[in-house]
Amino acid sequence: MEDKRIREHPVLEFERGHEIHFDFEGEEVKAYKGETIAAALYANGLVKFTESKHHHRPRGFFCAIGKCSSCIMTVNGIPHVRTCVTPVEEGMKVKRHGALPEFPKEVPPSSPEAKESKVDIAVVGGGPAGLSAAIIAAQHGADVHLFDEGDHQGGQLVKQTHQFFGSHLEEAGTRGIDLAEDLLREAKKAGVNLHPGTTVLGYYPEKTLAVESKNGLEIYHTKGIVYATGAVENYLAFENNDLPGIYGAGGVQTLMNEYGIIPGEKVLMIGSGNVGLIVGYQLLQAGVDVVEVIEAMPNFGGYQVHASKLRRAGVPISTAHTIKKALGTDRVEGAVVHVLDEDWQPVPGTERELECDVICIAVGLHPDNQFVRQAGAEMKYVRELGGFVPIRTEDMETTVEGVFVAGDSAGIEEATVAALEGKLVGCALVERLFGTSDEISDMKEDIKAGIEQMRKGPYGEYPRRGVKLCTLDEEVC
Repeated sequence: MEDKRIREHPVLEFERGHEIHFDFEGEEVKAYKGETIAAALYANGLVKFTESKHHHRPRGFFCAIGKCSSCIMTVNGIPHVRTCVTPVEEGMKVKRHGALPEFPKEVPPSSPEAKESKVDIAVVGGGPAGLSAAIIAAQHGADVHLFDEGDHQGGQLVKQTHQFFGSHLEEAGTRGIDLAEDLLREAKKAGVNLHPGTTVLGYYPEKTLAVESKNGLEIYHTKGIVYATGAVENYLAFENNDLPGIYGAGGVQTLMNEYGIIPGEKVLMIGSGNVGLIVGYQLLQAGVDVVEVIEAMPNFGGYQVHASKLRRAGVPISTAHTIKKALGTDRVEGAVVHVLDEDWQPVPGTERELECDVICIAVGLHPDNQFVRQAGAEMKYVRELGGFVPIRTEDMETTVEGVFVAGDSAGIEEATVAALEGKLVGCALVERLFGTSDEISDMKEDIKAGIEQMRKGPYGEYPRRGVKLCTLDEEVC
């Protein structure tokens, strides 16, 4: 098997754990401690992870963060395991099971009795919103437990090698990976109880969470819950859009910046917002050829500074373009793109073929708020915030008493806004638990002023309008 691991990088240093080995369909595969099964397999050249149920077409992973089903396999006899979030272990047995896996002949025994705990606050999600909420609440005396499915907290920040412009995060010029480390360090110092590698199963009245961890089933009775579960990447409809080699921008970042594995040799980037432009440049840093960036809009959507970096490196950015189809049978071998007219219709005769082995989709996000729905919170479709979002108060409390939301799960915005919303929720929970104080009141006013500042200007017009449509304190609701 080939090895796609990055050995040298201008920004990142990959401190891989010790070498381990596991069995994949009878073949020994090399991995490193800390890698997921999917990352290790992909590093060794595997692109087909499963197949579609009816047509048995090959499927490769897409999101790399456990939010789709493209990487499910059988692990140690257990089917439907999401290999992109399951750490690899020495001697593990992994195999593909196709569209319809066999029922396991031996079912591992479950925990005989669930452990129950009473805590002040449970935070679901370890990104900037969840960590910020946990830090504020813990600093003011709350018993806070933070649950995250991954082994590393920090959310999408752990993949961001670029420097943030800075704002209320007070970290101008700091890379996202460093911000993640700072937040995690602060959370530990504040006494937040971190639970990495745990899966929250669901919400139960009153403010109770069921959690699956390495210790088995655990039940947490809380006084307040914060859902900060982030976002899910949008997809595109085009011919052959299910081939292995078509990945979301976040999936590419996870492979490349978290595990140090190149996604391919030649990448076509679809989408010229900040995510598409930034990931395009990160691909160049990893030694990957970005053949082109295409954008359906007549103008690119990201900041000029990001676009300029790509253009200086010789990467063309083609606006009023979209993809017609992906080429290949078992994996991506190329793509056909064409021009769009002012009515968004393809212009005949403008089709051209590009050579690539990866198609990276960066066409926006939508909120991941399934837990909030399951808790019974009232939802509303708000196009300006990316889709369905929970109706909430100015303090981010949903229509379910004691259940709060923060970050992209409340609406798609910048990482700085996510962190600020988390801080706001942390303050609101401190008031709920211990009563108000001048310190907390002043902090809340500063945070709200910071959020308002972030939503000023042309880029803030959409979120400003969207938030008004789903805030209980506004007359429009």
